[in-house]
Amino acid sequence: MMQTQKISRKLKATRRQENIAGYLFMAPSLLFFVGFVVFPMAMCLVTSTFNYTMSDFTFVGLSNYVELFQDAIFGKSLINTVIIVVVSVPTVCLFSLWVASLIYKLKDIYTSAFRCVFYLPVVTGSVAVTVVWKWMFNPYYGLLNYVFKELGIITQSVNWLGNADTALWCIIVILFTTSVGQPIVLYVSALSNVDHSLVEAAEVDGATDLQVFWRIKWPQIMPTTLYILVITTINSFQCFALIQLLTSGGPMYSTSTIMYYIYYEAFKLQRYGYGSAMGVILAVIIAAFSALQFRLAKSDN
Repeated sequence: MMQTQKISRKLKATRRQENIAGYLFMAPSLLFFVGFVVFPMAMCLVTSTFNYTMSDFTFVGLSNYVELFQDAIFGKSLINTVIIVVVSVPTVCLFSLWVASLIYKLKDIYTSAFRCVFYLPVVTGSVAVTVVWKWMFNPYYGLLNYVFKELGIITQSVNWLGNADTALWCIIVILFTTSVGQPIVLYVSALSNVDHSLVEAAEVDGATDLQVFWRIKWPQIMPTTLYILVITTINSFQCFALIQLLTSGGPMYSTSTIMYYIYYEAFKLQRYGYGSAMGVILAVIIAAFSALQFRLAKSDN
């Protein structure tokens, strides 16, 4: 009996030491998370209830939120943001999955080459990417106008970024090209880890490529798909650098997004309380979209 109690005490002491060591290893990351994520989020929530400018700091309750939903520019920015998300997220995921399905069976050297090509825009600086695309969309000497004229698609130059009908779609195209790199790499890895014994058994039983993909591969790559959906959605909602460098929200707010409007109100007009209120609303929208994606993914399983 005494020996059992001694063993029990030793086990408890060992667990306690392991827990302490674990928390010590976690402490730097936890401190960073609390200091740079949790605390700013709490401050944003508090600031959103104040009329906070360079000359005023007055508590106004929910007045910023009331003004927010009466703001036509915010409404336009919200619509533009939703369009970007609804168009870019499915296209990025489908295109990435299609490319990954084509290249993951190739020899390692070819697969690595394709992954490198598609991943280059991700690691390239956003300013450099923007400069290249700005030249391509230039209405006077841009490559896009030149190619389209040679192909007979257009007869005169188009001001792609200066036209309210085309500017947002140009932003979506650029966002697409800079977003597919990481999903392709992840999908190649996920498809390579699929249980090939199940695939071979299905093929022996006469299953088609579509049936093999839908019944065997798709369930096994679902966690990767969910991760890609959530990350791509968050990145699309936070689209800012492209718009700031290319259009500054114009023309006529046709490319203004919630992130850009937050920047404009908070840092140009110095309405920090109003900008914080928009930040809170954006966080709620992103959380709702992410929760919906998790629910849909769970229902598919």
